[in-house]
Amino acid sequence: MAMNRKAVFLDKDGTLIEDVPYNVDPEKIRFCSGVLAGLQLLHTAHYQLIVITNQAGIAHGYFSEADLLLVEHRLKELLATVNVPLHGFYYCPHHPQGVIPAYTQACNCRKPRAGLLLKAAQELRIELTQSWFIGDILNDIEAGRLARCRTVLIDNGNETEWQMLPQRYPHHIVADFYTAAQVILTVDQKII
Repeated sequence: MAMNRKAVFLDKDGTLIEDVPYNVDPEKIRFCSGVLAGLQLLHTAHYQLIVITNQAGIAHGYFSEADLLLVEHRLKELLATVNVPLHGFYYCPHHPQGVIPAYTQACNCRKPRAGLLLKAAQELRIELTQSWFIGDILNDIEAGRLARCRTVLIDNGNETEWQMLPQRYPHHIVADFYTAAQVILTVDQKII
């Protein structure tokens, strides 16, 4: 099966929605500035929109996978109000220091590793070298680069370590999500 679709992979907390630690209450979900308008641009330009998120709260016992599915459902519901589909929602429930034995492990899916992007690409027929990853910390950027995606860092204050190794250096740094979408469309020459 040919890999021919382009995607924009999206970190969830701090990139798409306001970062409320370990939140799984659908009523507390609030989009970050410029997200809805930026997603509309990307959708109109025919990118698949796919969430890639670490959810260590599952391994730590703060919430269950079923709770997280309610968040996914709410995101899809909110995006549908502006006619933007979410094509995938991939999450890592693991953490090496977790307390739930089934999830307490080192894995290949936890960012900065690229396992979730590779899985999404295989399942959704995504061409990774033609795709992008937007995130708010350098672990997002490293995961995107390891998967051979181009990357955009939203410099909103959430990155605090700034360990700038070559595999963590973003292709672009912007102030907000809408600008990230504009950069992607400009680079790919899909100005609309």
